[in-house]
Amino acid sequence: MSFEKTTVENSSESINFVDRRTARKQDNGGGFERRQFSDGHQGLSPEATELGIAIDQYKLTNSRRYITHEEMIQVIKSIGYVKS
Repeated sequence: MSFEKTTVENSSESINFVDRRTARKQDNGGGFERRQFSDGHQGLSPEATELGIAIDQYKLTNSRRYITHEEMIQVIKSIGYVKS
């Protein structure tokens, strides 16, 4: 994994630091992707499995590790569930 070195210049000095955020987005290198439901679909009901897969897909599409309650409602509605 490579990191981008950045120089920040202040009025009196220059500071070098490594910005690891850019390397994480650009150079995954086939590493392990951490997600809430990544390996927890076994033994779930078909509906729960569908929800877990939809949440995983949402997080991958939107580069999110965790989602908010509002995002979860959005995912639930996207797979067709409505409050009766």
